[in-house]
Amino acid sequence: MKIGLNTDSLVGHSREQALDYAAENGISAVEFCAKGWSQGLHLDVATLLSDAGERDQLAGQLRDRGLEISALNCSGNQLHPGPSGAKDDRAVRGTIELASIMGVERVVMMSGLPAGNATDQCPNWIVSSWPTEAEDMLAWQWNERVLPYWRDLTPVATNKGIKLCIEQHGRQVVYNTESFMRLREAVGPTVGVNFDPSHLFWMGGDAVAAIDALGECIYHVHGKDTRIEPQAAIDGLLDTKHVTPVAPRAWNYVGLGHGHSYRDWLAIVNALRAVGYDDVISIENEDHLLSPEESVSMSVNLLKFAISQGEQT
Repeated sequence: MKIGLNTDSLVGHSREQALDYAAENGISAVEFCAKGWSQGLHLDVATLLSDAGERDQLAGQLRDRGLEISALNCSGNQLHPGPSGAKDDRAVRGTIELASIMGVERVVMMSGLPAGNATDQCPNWIVSSWPTEAEDMLAWQWNERVLPYWRDLTPVATNKGIKLCIEQHGRQVVYNTESFMRLREAVGPTVGVNFDPSHLFWMGGDAVAAIDALGECIYHVHGKDTRIEPQAAIDGLLDTKHVTPVAPRAWNYVGLGHGHSYRDWLAIVNALRAVGYDDVISIENEDHLLSPEESVSMSVNLLKFAISQGEQT
C-alpha cells in the first residue's frame, strides 16, 4: 500500500513545492488535477498535450523526487445542461488523451449530473422517489443523458487503456454503490470507483461494508475523512450551508483521524487489502480548520500507522 497526495490539497504551493513536500513527507505518488472544478494549478493539460518538452520536464521533476503519478483527476460536471458541461467534457477527453500519452493508467472523475428534463437549465440531484415525478425525472436522466454519454465515452478510454475511476459524490448521479453498479453494468469494467469514504460518511454509510460490496471495482482510493457534528442530531445529515464557517454545519470534511479513529482507518486499509486493493491511498485535503500542511501531515502519519499495522496482521 502506498501513500499518495492529490496536489490540490496544497493550496498556495507551486508544482515544485508540492512535489518537494510530498517527497519530504514519505509520500510516493501524486494525483494531479486538471481543469474541471480544479484551477489546474499543478497541471496544464493543453500545454502538456502540445509540448513534449513540458512532458519531459514533468517526468524529470517526478523522477528526481522518486515520485510516480497515481492518477490524473478531471472532476467536473460534463453532463451540466449549460455551456460548462461542454467545457468539462472537453477537459475529460483531454485528460484521457494526456494520461494515455504519459503512461498514466487511471483518470479520476465524477459521473456528472444532468438536468431533470430536456428544458431544465440546472442539474437536478434526485434523492427521493416521492413525489412520484421524481422517479420520472430520474428515469429521464439515466436513459436520455447518463447512459448515452457514458456509452460514448467509455470506448474512448478503453481504446487507450485508461481506467475511469468514478468518485461516488453527493449531487452526482453516481453517489453510492447501487448507482455505481447501475452504470458499470451498462458500460463495462473500464469504469471503476475512486473510493472516497468521506462522502459515504456524511450520507450515513459504512466504509468497510461498501468496500466489501465494491470489491474489484475499486481502482483508486482517496484518503479523506468526515466529522459528523452535533448539529446533525437536530437537523440530520443533509446540509446546504457553505463549507465555511464550519461550526454551524451538520458535518465537515477533515484530515484523517479527526472524524474517524485510527482503529477505523486501520479497518478501512485492511478491508481494501482483503478485496485485493494494495495500491495508492491519495490524500485529499479539504479541512478548513487546519493549514494544508498540518492536515496533510496528520493524514500521512495516520496512513503510515494503518498501513504498517495492516502489514503485521
